[in-house]
Amino acid sequence: MQTSSNKKKLVIGNWKMNGSSTANASLLRSVLPVISRFESVEVAVCPSFPYLTTVADLLDDSDVSLGAQNLSSQLSGAHTGEVSASMLHDIGCRFVLVGHSERRALYSENDDLVAEKFAAALRAGLIPVLCVGETLAQRQGGETEAIVTTQLSAVLKAVGIHDLVKGVIAYEPVWAIGTGETATPEQAQAVHRHIRQWLADEDRA
Repeated sequence: MQTSSNKKKLVIGNWKMNGSSTANASLLRSVLPVISRFESVEVAVCPSFPYLTTVADLLDDSDVSLGAQNLSSQLSGAHTGEVSASMLHDIGCRFVLVGHSERRALYSENDDLVAEKFAAALRAGLIPVLCVGETLAQRQGGETEAIVTTQLSAVLKAVGIHDLVKGVIAYEPVWAIGTGETATPEQAQAVHRHIRQWLADEDRA
């Protein structure tokens, strides 16, 4: 989690299940020259699995990092259709998204599984980007901080505070994804303050 003003801002583009070889190349040709001008910002892109290696080649000699949208909690074995953390590291990924709200909601990934994936990413030398956030009903019910704390606590239990802070924590309000609604800067900053305070409290515990 970025907690110091002298650290670079991190911007990650999650391409979700979109793209093609031609479209990906065209997009990167357009944006890479622009991105190179912003020295205070670190940028990563997360294409779909089939395009990871070709995008890695397109990013060669650029300042943009490669990330994956998901990973298996398992190291290897008979897990048809899954991709391990070591495979992602092997092809040049630096980041991997963990616990994205769509994975939680559409594919029933619970907090414990997300924690296992976070741990698997760290073991392989990847930087896990832990997505946390609440639904609209939870926000309206005043549960935002409790939900975020529960999501963080599962990972803390699995890896401990010193490994938890090796990842990136991304506040991702579920109610603002694909709905046309957006979280205000004040709403986002309030959750960021809660996360920072929670991390500080756990570090002292």
